[in-house]
Amino acid sequence: MRKPRDFDADLKALDDKVRGLKTRKVRQLGELVIAIGADALTVEELAGALTVLVETKEAGKREAWAKRGAAFFQGRARRTAPATDRNMAGAAAQPSDAQPASGRKGAA
Repeated sequence: MRKPRDFDADLKALDDKVRGLKTRKVRQLGELVIAIGADALTVEELAGALTVLVETKEAGKREAWAKRGAAFFQGRARRTAPATDRNMAGAAAQPSDAQPASGRKGAA
């Protein structure tokens, strides 16, 4: 006879994974804001700019923004070491860089 499945443990494991993924996403967004220099903006300016981006439905504008973003990442890749080193550097910067930046802007 098979051992009964522990659904509670499975749900807890999935919940932990979801929390981890959300935390990683927030950290990466914070790193992106810092990398492009948007941390120099006020929270209101950044929120306003992002609101305009989200509300824009014009395909041409969105495509131009996507090309510009791709160029940013390609330029960043050329300035740094190979992709594996970039990932390691980003992972090392995550714990200390992402959280205080949002804290500073919220306090300002």
